[in-house]
Amino acid sequence: MLRKTDFYINGKWTAPAVAKDLEVINPADEQPFAVISVGSAADVDAAVAAARKAFATWSLTSREERIAWLERLTAVYETRINDMAQAISSEMGAPIKMALEEQAASGTSHLKAFMRALKSFEFVRPLDEHNPNVRIAYEPIGVCGLITPWNWPMNQVVLKVVPAIAAGCTVVLKPSEIAPISSIVFAEMIDASGLPAGVFNMVNGDGPSVGAAMSAHPGIDMMSFTGSTRAGIAVTKAAADTVKRVSLELGGKSPNIVFADSDVEAAVTRGVLHVFNNTGQSCNAPTRMLVERSVYDKATEVAAATAKATVVGDPAQDGDHMGPLVSEAQFNKVQGLIEQGIKEGARLIAGGTGRPEGFNRGYFVRPTVFADVNNDMTIAREEIFGPVLAMIPFDTEEEAVEIANDTPYGLAAYIQSGDRERIKRVSRQLRAGMVRINGASHKADAPFGGYKQSGIGREGGHWGLEDFLEVKAISGWEDSAA
Repeated sequence: MLRKTDFYINGKWTAPAVAKDLEVINPADEQPFAVISVGSAADVDAAVAAARKAFATWSLTSREERIAWLERLTAVYETRINDMAQAISSEMGAPIKMALEEQAASGTSHLKAFMRALKSFEFVRPLDEHNPNVRIAYEPIGVCGLITPWNWPMNQVVLKVVPAIAAGCTVVLKPSEIAPISSIVFAEMIDASGLPAGVFNMVNGDGPSVGAAMSAHPGIDMMSFTGSTRAGIAVTKAAADTVKRVSLELGGKSPNIVFADSDVEAAVTRGVLHVFNNTGQSCNAPTRMLVERSVYDKATEVAAATAKATVVGDPAQDGDHMGPLVSEAQFNKVQGLIEQGIKEGARLIAGGTGRPEGFNRGYFVRPTVFADVNNDMTIAREEIFGPVLAMIPFDTEEEAVEIANDTPYGLAAYIQSGDRERIKRVSRQLRAGMVRINGASHKADAPFGGYKQSGIGREGGHWGLEDFLEVKAISGWEDSAA
């Protein structure tokens, strides 16, 4: 069994202050495949001390020095991308093809996007043409505590660690204890990239032990958290006493509006497959499909057929199948919400409770579609985080917008239509941080984040850099004579 019980602190692999082992479970067979340590407040103290010491010098490095480091890290990442994919597949169940081409590859994509952003970012810029002697300076905020989730582990680690360090900050990372092995591989990459000691530190552990200690720590200047809305609230409360900046990327219940003037079959198929990607464990998944009533029957037929054709399989095998959920707790939650959908009167047209045929172990679930859902049902309100789609009919554009916005979340929204003016009109009315039209992809350089209880702040591109920078106004600035 893989044993990775040390933390990465001050440029060295360091034993925990107090030994406390935790097994990492492979969700495909429910068996442990690795052992890590659960850290403590003492480990957080050591990591913060290293980060504070390193900040004094790293914050003064030039843009060119930080770009050179990013180039070295990217080169190391690319040589170990297969190791990264294997770690992700083993720890959270992504099929190996998806783990390589989407999960691990997202890290490379964000590294390159942040390099582009760093090269063009103006850290000192004039206020405006009317104030020639005022400069606006963007400066690193300090030591940043970063807490990342298990569902897209490397996507989220790179979205936090890289812009923070590129901005001149130093960091303490706590990856998910459910899926920590990919972050250990990433720490090995950092070690090989030649980053000065103390700029990057990593302490494994759970929320109550390490996450809470980080959030309340007076030596941490900012917390960036991705995970559930409930946990994000806890981080925010713990951070309040030290008046930290808090950036949050939280839950979603994203609407996918399918108008009759779209290519209905293509739109519905695409939407269903998006929900099932990563076994439904994506915060921006379009899990509420709102369909114009005149094409609703056709849409439900297409959705049911797509779900029934979706193959569930062993993540270790090559292919485009769907893997298991990440854990027993997640499996039980999804099963309970499917039961709740049935109990509340939604019409089950594909899938349902229990494991798919042929599976008697592993956290595998059936790709599930509910029709005739109304927006007050539990399955339309709560983030299920599994391969479960709720289909809701609507009659008018205004009703579609109203249903779409009737949610405590506001992360993403999707529109399927052939009417360009309608697309522009509706996209501006949707209360969401991201809108994707007719299958368009979200680019790594674009801001990722949401409205309402989906979070605070934006990740990706120059918005990701800005999250880790303070803004300073300098009056009386005079440039040297030419």
